[in-house]
Amino acid sequence: MQTQIAAVSAHPELAPLVAGWRMEAFGRPGGPTVEEMTASILSPPQGLEETFVVFRDGRPAGTAAIVGDDLDARPDLGPWLAWVFVDPAFRGQNCASELVRHAEGFAAAASVPVLWLHTAAAEGLYGRLGWERVGTEQDHGKPVVLMRRDLGRI
Repeated sequence: MQTQIAAVSAHPELAPLVAGWRMEAFGRPGGPTVEEMTASILSPPQGLEETFVVFRDGRPAGTAAIVGDDLDARPDLGPWLAWVFVDPAFRGQNCASELVRHAEGFAAAASVPVLWLHTAAAEGLYGRLGWERVGTEQDHGKPVVLMRRDLGRI
């Protein structure tokens, strides 16, 4: 099985697909539309932000991003690993792990010392990848686990 990871900034045609995945996995009432999400992906804020897509045998299989701000309750933290999603047809094939490792490498190459994330359901995955649980927070009224990854240890 051949794997490739591409940056959406180099392949803007992937933005609508990524936006659809984000809405499927993380959309909420009152949140952005697919069109607004697509526009956001295509014109991220300046700085260290990028969206990635993993391909399996040439087929898009999942996505992850590095963003500057991802948790309203913690504006003091960042950058963040965010929007990690794998298409159900590709789950169980290490796509999420490959995306996380790629994003960590991207951030480490930019001299980022620590990445943050929050998760409602994947603490085990991130823990196996070396992420440390810091505590809990609220995200839009729902409890999430706050985690960090010291990139000096990768």
